[in-house]
Amino acid sequence: MDPDNPDFMIADVVVATAGRDAGKLFYVIDTDEAYLILVNGKDRALEKPKRKKRKHARKVLRSETRVAEKIRQGDRVLNSELRRDLAYFSRELQSNATGG
Repeated sequence: MDPDNPDFMIADVVVATAGRDAGKLFYVIDTDEAYLILVNGKDRALEKPKRKKRKHARKVLRSETRVAEKIRQGDRVLNSELRRDLAYFSRELQSNATGG
């Protein structure tokens, strides 16, 4: 895997590394050669996703939650479900970073 162009997949959780949304978590809902289509259910809702260059995002984990499965299958997902899952992942990452 090329570190400059990691292999992103639909339903991966990524963190933005550049721009005004740097440090925020997002779900990948679509990809192409150069861009990721990202949502977080809050400032980037499903109705208005964020298009971000691949090099400006870092893969955090491959999610195996119910929401991630719904995204992969193309089922309807609510913005509130996205917010709840990403808040949980954010708390987990912070507790792991602090050694908790």
